[in-house]
Amino acid sequence: MSRLMGKTALVTGAGTGIGYAVATRFAAEGARVIIADRDEAAAAAAVEALGADVAKAAIVDISDEASVERGFAELIAAGWTPDVVVANAGVQLFGHDAKIGDLDLAVWQRTVDINLTGTFLTVKHAVRAMKDANGGSIILTGSPTGLNGEGQDFTAYSATKAGIHGLARTVAAAYARDGIRVNTVVPGYTETTLVTAITSDPEARAAIVGRIPMGRAGTPHDVEGIMVFLASDDSAFATGALFAVDGGMTTL
Repeated sequence: MSRLMGKTALVTGAGTGIGYAVATRFAAEGARVIIADRDEAAAAAAVEALGADVAKAAIVDISDEASVERGFAELIAAGWTPDVVVANAGVQLFGHDAKIGDLDLAVWQRTVDINLTGTFLTVKHAVRAMKDANGGSIILTGSPTGLNGEGQDFTAYSATKAGIHGLARTVAAAYARDGIRVNTVVPGYTETTLVTAITSDPEARAAIVGRIPMGRAGTPHDVEGIMVFLASDDSAFATGALFAVDGGMTTL
């Protein structure tokens, strides 16, 4: 497989979960992969697993513009200008995020800082790099909770994901003539460390899986294929779109 041969891809939150699965698949498809994560140990482990010949770590705090700007500058200087950027990093603060009447401002702010501001900063500096490099593909990670009332107990998380969906369409329209495509992948309930609070509760997990038309939870590997499609030239005329990978959750 070599659909991404010759491309360099940056994936945020690539030390674990969906990000790691996507980075691994990108490498298998021929891309050089930048493992962008604030967890230095996780990033180093991912690079070791993929091989230093095809993977490079970038220790970045996406909620801090100076960190993001410095990360892109260092990569470009080292000859690793990304053709593909997957803005995947995010948090869901289980046990703290809540219905709006019960939501603490600090929880709201922390979620916004990482999920929405972090995505904004990643896209902002990706666009700048890609304009200088004649275009590229940017892929954001959304959620069904940003499309419907699925996340009524997760006000902050749902609001940030809705914001990400809107951001993708706005940037896609603004930079289409610059050869920059922006699309959003919307994974449904996917079993990663992010949702450990649910997977560790059999009743809560069964309740969620029971609402998925395909009758099972997703895995990080379920998301890889659509990410490869959007990163590759096969999707050259796709921009500003949402691609649900949710077992049918958003059909209900």
